[in-house]
Amino acid sequence: MSSESTHEPYDLLSDETKNLHRAIVSLVEELEAVDWYNQRASVCPDEELRAVLMHHRNEEIEHAMMNLEWIRRHDAVFDRHMRTYLFSSGLITEIEAKAKGAAEDGGGSASEVGTRGAGGSLGIGTLRTA
Repeated sequence: MSSESTHEPYDLLSDETKNLHRAIVSLVEELEAVDWYNQRASVCPDEELRAVLMHHRNEEIEHAMMNLEWIRRHDAVFDRHMRTYLFSSGLITEIEAKAKGAAEDGGGSASEVGTRGAGGSLGIGTLRTA
C-alpha cells in the first residue's frame, strides 16, 4: 500500500511533512475501517451483532474526524477548502464554480462563498442586546 511508506526519502522530509503524512495515513486507515464495519453490518443477519458493528463504525468515524480536524488546523489549504465545502448547502459543483469565480473576480476568498461568510459567520450579526 502506498500509505505505508513515503514517496521521498524519509530523512529529507520536514517534520511538518512527516506529521501531515502521519495524519493523512491515519485518516485513510480510519475511513477504511468505517467502510469495513459498514459492509459487515450491512450483511450481518444478527441484529445485536449488527448494532455492535455499527457502534464500532461510528467510533471510527469519530477518529477520522479528529484526524481531519488536526489536518485542518495544520494546513491552510485544507482549512480553506473545508471552509468552502463542509456544512454548505446546494450542489457542490456550483459551490466550486462560485468559489472560483469569486477568487478570479477578486470578490472574496473561496472561504467566503457558500452558506457561511468569512470566519464561519452566517452574516446575521449579533443577537445580544447592549
